[in-house]
Amino acid sequence: MRTTTPRRWRSGTEPTTARSDLKLRYLLSLTFTPLFAIATAAFAIWAAAAPENGAPSRGTLTGFAVACGILTLFAVVDLAVVIRRRRTEL
Repeated sequence: MRTTTPRRWRSGTEPTTARSDLKLRYLLSLTFTPLFAIATAAFAIWAAAAPENGAPSRGTLTGFAVACGILTLFAVVDLAVVIRRRRTEL
């Protein structure tokens, strides 16, 4: 006989039908995608124009450019997911 007991017991007080706030995620992704893209370009240009022994170093500026690029990619993917979910859920 098959039981209907869940495999994992819920430990929090969240509702069983909890969903994320798509409007807020859309607004945040729409805001931060161009901001991170501009920061990526700015750090890359600054790293290219930085002197060899300057402060901050080229490696540090390149690291910031890479980090901002990763954040840009994350924001773009989240924006695409939110747009797809808003089309199907709302």
